[in-house]
Amino acid sequence: MPPGRRSALLARLVVDEPGRPQVILGELRRVILDGAVPPCTVIPLRAVAELFGVSHIPVREALETLIGEGLVTHRQQRGYQVAQLTARELREMYIVRDTLETASLAAAAMHADEPERAHLLAVNELLERAILDDDPEAYQRQSRSFHVALTRPSRMFRLLHMLEAAWNVTEPVQSMVHIDRLDRERLHIDHIAMLDAFLARDIDRLLVAAEQHHRRLETVVATLPADTGLLAPEDIPSVQQA
Repeated sequence: MPPGRRSALLARLVVDEPGRPQVILGELRRVILDGAVPPCTVIPLRAVAELFGVSHIPVREALETLIGEGLVTHRQQRGYQVAQLTARELREMYIVRDTLETASLAAAAMHADEPERAHLLAVNELLERAILDDDPEAYQRQSRSFHVALTRPSRMFRLLHMLEAAWNVTEPVQSMVHIDRLDRERLHIDHIAMLDAFLARDIDRLLVAAEQHHRRLETVVATLPADTGLLAPEDIPSVQQA
């Protein structure tokens, strides 16, 4: 690997079960999704294979799976990298997320049992702790957990699978880490409105609160700094496969 392109990803991979293809795939996915390595981080095929004690084949297969999930790209002369979205693509993925979430909310609120409602309250407490501690990374994690807890009781498993995939595509950007604290607090006001309506099983109020939250998210995401390197220029296709 040329100087200057050494991957920050390698040190974060955990090799508990060397040689198993699903472990390789799971570890690569985990490291990308936890936001510890930014978009465009190089993923050196040879070094990953050596780390797991395997040939290039299972590593390449894992990377091809991640390309299909939108988490990795492969370009001539650059090799494999953590995928980088353009600002337009990020906005599009938020629209996908919002549409799928909205489609699940009515069923989720009606079908949620007491353990699921208690779990939602517990996640909200963690989210509020992240705000009080001014911990953007924790807010990023707990915000996703909150939305998962809102939608999972729908039992709409195919939809939930698609929603998870859409969340994963946006996760390397770590949007909530890079916005202002005030914006995080405003978004959480929306969370509280959604939570109250969900617990009351008031579907109309829940959908109105969700719509307000989604519109605020669109506005906040549009303010992400352009000079952080998180997002690709609009005139360069962000997903290419050699």
